[in-house]
Amino acid sequence: MKRITGKTKDATLIEMTNPADAHVEDNNGLLSSSDRGTPLPGHQETDKLEQSKDSVYFQDGVRRIDFVLSYIDDKEGDKKAERRRAFEANLEKAGLMLETEDKLESDDRKTYYLKIHAPWEVLATYADVLKIKVPFKPSDIPKGRDAPLQWLTRPFRLPPEIMKPDPDYFTAPFDKSKADFFLIKDKETFFPPSTRNRIVYYILTRCPYYKEDRKEKDKTGIKRLLSNGTYTSAYPLHDCRYWNKAKEKQSESERYHLYKHWARFLCFYKEQPLNLIRKYYGEKIGIYFAWLGFYTEMLFFAAVMGVICFVYGLLSYDDNITSKEICNPNIGGKIVMCPLCDKKCTYWKLNSTCLSSWQAHLFDNEGTVFFAIFMGIWVTLFLEFWKRRQARLEYEWDLVDFEEEQQQLQIRPEFELKCTTKRRNRITQEMEPYLPFTSKCARFCVSGAVVLFWTCLIVACVMGVIAYRLAVYAAFASLMKDSPTNKIQLVGSLINPQLATSVTASCINFVIILILNFLYEYVAIWITDMEIPKTHLEYENKLTTKMFMFQFVNYYSSCFYVAFFKGKFVGYPGNYTYMFGSQLRNEECAPGGCLIELTTQLVIVMAGKQLVGNIQEALLPLLKNWWISRKGRSHPEGRYSRWEQDHDLQNFSQFGLFYEYLEMVIQFGFITLFVASFPLAPLLALFNNILEVRVDAWKFTTQFRRPVAAKARNIGAWKDILNVVAILSVVTNAFIMAFTSDMIPRLVYLYAYHPGEKATMEGYINNSLSVYEINELQNSTDIEEPPAWISSKITTCRYRDYRYPPGHERQYTHTMQFWHILAAKMAFIIIMEHVVFVVKFFVAWLIPDVPSEVKARIKRERYLVQEYLHTYEVEKLKLQLSQSFCVTSETTSLLPSSPDKHEVLS
Repeated sequence: MKRITGKTKDATLIEMTNPADAHVEDNNGLLSSSDRGTPLPGHQETDKLEQSKDSVYFQDGVRRIDFVLSYIDDKEGDKKAERRRAFEANLEKAGLMLETEDKLESDDRKTYYLKIHAPWEVLATYADVLKIKVPFKPSDIPKGRDAPLQWLTRPFRLPPEIMKPDPDYFTAPFDKSKADFFLIKDKETFFPPSTRNRIVYYILTRCPYYKEDRKEKDKTGIKRLLSNGTYTSAYPLHDCRYWNKAKEKQSESERYHLYKHWARFLCFYKEQPLNLIRKYYGEKIGIYFAWLGFYTEMLFFAAVMGVICFVYGLLSYDDNITSKEICNPNIGGKIVMCPLCDKKCTYWKLNSTCLSSWQAHLFDNEGTVFFAIFMGIWVTLFLEFWKRRQARLEYEWDLVDFEEEQQQLQIRPEFELKCTTKRRNRITQEMEPYLPFTSKCARFCVSGAVVLFWTCLIVACVMGVIAYRLAVYAAFASLMKDSPTNKIQLVGSLINPQLATSVTASCINFVIILILNFLYEYVAIWITDMEIPKTHLEYENKLTTKMFMFQFVNYYSSCFYVAFFKGKFVGYPGNYTYMFGSQLRNEECAPGGCLIELTTQLVIVMAGKQLVGNIQEALLPLLKNWWISRKGRSHPEGRYSRWEQDHDLQNFSQFGLFYEYLEMVIQFGFITLFVASFPLAPLLALFNNILEVRVDAWKFTTQFRRPVAAKARNIGAWKDILNVVAILSVVTNAFIMAFTSDMIPRLVYLYAYHPGEKATMEGYINNSLSVYEINELQNSTDIEEPPAWISSKITTCRYRDYRYPPGHERQYTHTMQFWHILAAKMAFIIIMEHVVFVVKFFVAWLIPDVPSEVKARIKRERYLVQEYLHTYEVEKLKLQLSQSFCVTSETTSLLPSSPDKHEVLS
């Protein structure tokens, strides 16, 4: 039995369809569009129906499937069936047309599919309610001139019909009473599929499933029916298979064009068809890909500068006097360093850090300062130019004034159900639900306490990793004291206790990050639901803020430790500082500084996150879909229906786009907050994002069900987060250059403490290391037995600090050079921050947020809307006046023809 229902004269059609003699008609008794030629015998029609299951139309071939609900009869079938009957009856009352596919025709013989079609009356009514903008006049604004040398960009362009799928129109909010004002050529295609599924979903989320005699407000919406298992899924349909065009001539096969020109990796160098993405997926997803593409384009300039900085470090190798002194056997080979830990560590020679000092020079050189300043300005340019790109998209995609008009219409159904208290809206003077202030405060306090607890949990985990670093360093030092790793080919000479500790701690920290992320996602969603935000926009902003705060601490805390705390609170031999009074001595930096360790930490966390993220995004959906659809692949192509194909795909959740943004914003933090330690970070991000754009496109087009189209004017709360990160990045990079890098001490030595008249870096290593008596150290700490090369002539060891030597009246206190360096560091921070901030604010002031051309177009469109509406109302009034004075019978007989005239105009 197949049921075809629709609100046409309050009739419900129950058909007994036999595959042998089915003859399908629409609600008006007309044959479907496939039968408009020569009538066919019944059995031939059946064959045609069986061959057209891969379709987005009802069985009549005319009414388009705008949404599909699936369900399975189970043990609780009576309760769920009752809910479904009430829900579907209310959908019919709302004007929707329904058609059910029996479970015997499904792939698993268990699943029913309810197909939903919205007729013109429903679409027109809700388009009026939602104030959806539609065209009323072709645009008369001339197109801009082609840029010079435009032929150079031809290889990167897509065909014009892909980039501009629709002509340019002036648009206005739809008004059902003025339907003939708009350019309606065909009612069936006037609203695109993305708008149709958005309207149907709006109805589904607000349609009750209680009977008329029982008013149970909580029994409302498809979301509750999905959560209690009444329906198993709800989704709009893709318009065709991604590798083939649709068979119906009226279908535009937009999914196929998106896959061919956008989702394949071989198209990585091509521009994105943003207008087609917006038309197919809606503005919210279109804005995301527009932002991701623009971010990737801007990364190119940052990556180029980072490579230049890195190349400068390579080319200035021969001028690196500091590393030469460390590696020189007569200088670094004769400097005996004090033990780096208690008990298990012993004395060591400075030239054992020769390789790491050369590595540090690649990133810790004069060019890094200019790169850090450049990145501070680059961030501002990125954000300002994005505002301009976003303003252009807002106009082109009819998003101007969207939030102001739609704020009330975006009220979440959950808010309406859970907030039983009502009050009068001061603006609309209508009663509306609201959350009392006391309840809101209580929920906010609980939410804040949960976020604070999880933040403290992250800090505790970071402290655990630090304790691991302190404890395991001694173990590595003991294992490697005879240098057994030197026997390892190629990499043996690179391994030392510092590197082994840093790499293993970074890997452990990365695993902890992934585990905490997995757990906190559920917590963040739970506490956001508990707060009961009023609108969808407010819900997304609250969730975004909570998730980013957590992710910020989770991903960046270890980098902050290495950059700003490691090696800063060590003490000196005989008076070392220990972690919270334990026996774990605080870590020291290598003689070349902690910058190379920060680079190691950044590379492991950043590259590891991108690798794991790409695997999760690409491989997991592919494997899941392969497993789910393994039965469908054995079906003939025509029998594997369009709704079953999409049912076998992964569901695109309401948080799908949220995680995409979060991934990119975390990456943005890595390439801005700590970029001074690793100038190649923008290059890694560029390569990742080139892949990310195509992976996301491939995933959306081939692995996920079609998302419900949603509107969004901008990237939401992410814009404010990016601004905060941009400002914070100036501060962090200034502190990294001052306190983590060894640049300031080198410059102070070069211009104030160098020996002789000529400024030179010779003698810097000896100047930067303080002296301590070995006898005092052996009496105060229990250290490993000294190595064989320690002779009785060696009475002192060196450590990294600026302190007076033993025997001095102020022995082991800071020298004046220490205070000079500290003053220079603070002065550098102040000067760098002020220079970058002044340039940032000047650039932000200089570049207007909205291009003048867009401002002119917005004013032109508003003027035309008013002018054309005025003309329309005047003409309509004239027609009404002329009809009111016609009293003759001939005029009366012509009156019924006026609706036909209206129909033609509409």
